[in-house]
Amino acid sequence: MLSSQTSSRLGSRATDIGMVAMAAIWGVNFSVVKSAFEAFSPLAFNALRFPLAVASMAILLRSRSGPALPERADVGRIVALGLIGNVAYQLCFIIGLDLTRAGNASLLLSTTPVWTVILSALSGHERPSRRVIGGVGAMFAGMIFVVLGGSDELSLGAESLRGDLLMVVASLLWSVYTVWGRAPVAKYGSLRMTAWTIFAGSPLLVLMGVPDLTRTELSTVPPAAWVGVVYAGVLAIGVAYLLWYRGVERLGNTRTAVYSNLVPVFALSTAWVWLGEVPSGLQLLGAAVILLGLRAARRG
Repeated sequence: MLSSQTSSRLGSRATDIGMVAMAAIWGVNFSVVKSAFEAFSPLAFNALRFPLAVASMAILLRSRSGPALPERADVGRIVALGLIGNVAYQLCFIIGLDLTRAGNASLLLSTTPVWTVILSALSGHERPSRRVIGGVGAMFAGMIFVVLGGSDELSLGAESLRGDLLMVVASLLWSVYTVWGRAPVAKYGSLRMTAWTIFAGSPLLVLMGVPDLTRTELSTVPPAAWVGVVYAGVLAIGVAYLLWYRGVERLGNTRTAVYSNLVPVFALSTAWVWLGEVPSGLQLLGAAVILLGLRAARRG
């Protein structure tokens, strides 16, 4: 039999692998969603992918024993988290991504760990060590290198200002979703919390997208766009949200949030292989700084 120390080490390693997988899913998702926008409007895209997310979470939920619904005292908080983490966040993300460039979006969403550290400290959930704070700062600096290293293609100029502002709001909303959701996650587990918040937010997102969806000629949509819908619904929402909240459950808010800074590294790699965008030396340096910062924050 495995000792408790060995089991703990293996569990920690599995959690780390899951968080890196989450970052990879979200990093690829930038290119997937931007490509799908050639066939769908942002709201129509949401209306298609969220039912898939609901279905995938329902299947996972049925495979586990436990309560089908939260206690009455927790319903209001879980519904509010669903509105924050799905409706409000997803609207800011999907519309912001449509209005700005993928590099800008990845940079601005990388501020999530900073907001999470601040909110966690203000909430009394965690007291981050100097190593964690330093790691978060290093990762944020690395993100600046990654994005601004492609300065010929990426900018924070006026042409994308609305999208950039929406991405900042999205980052704040995701931090609130993370910190405020910690107590229900500890009580019910990451799977149920992820599923319940998706169930709470999806109907409104679908209703908001129906008008655009009815104006879309679905018969002319290319297969690649449908693959994008499935990827963004099942993987980028269902699976990645589950991995995120499992990280909150096992690592805490701050150390989970720092993994989000790996997302633009995967986004950059995807663009390199898929779109032929060769990263600059500054971007490669930024990726290295992010990995070092992640290691410092994780050990902190």
